[in-house]
Amino acid sequence: MLIGELAARAGTTTRALRYYEEQGLLESDRTSAGYRLYEPGALRRVRNIRELLSCGLTVEDVKSLLAYLDADLPEVLSYSPLCADGYGVGAQRVAQLEERIAILTELRDSLVRRMPWLAAPDGTADEQAA
Repeated sequence: MLIGELAARAGTTTRALRYYEEQGLLESDRTSAGYRLYEPGALRRVRNIRELLSCGLTVEDVKSLLAYLDADLPEVLSYSPLCADGYGVGAQRVAQLEERIAILTELRDSLVRRMPWLAAPDGTADEQAA
């Protein structure tokens, strides 16, 4: 399939597909006219890439999981010693997310201490500010 068709079927853009290709996540052949031509399995791969990115992984993280991109990703990954490297990538990403959450929580708490009406759970923040 051509790049436009793959983008439409995968719910993404042609620009994203070209980027995935530049990053080594996706491969294409070329037609005699130079158009990108993708195998049918590229759709699953693109959907898996997008799913992993939406979980908070980076493109670099996904690169380390190339071996898993051509099969359906299970809802829950069961542990296997053979996949320890991939799990290490996930563990690092979770640790980084936890750190970012802690920083954002601290920033929110600091702002609410200065403007306590912002913490009103019942939506009365506007009334308290007036």
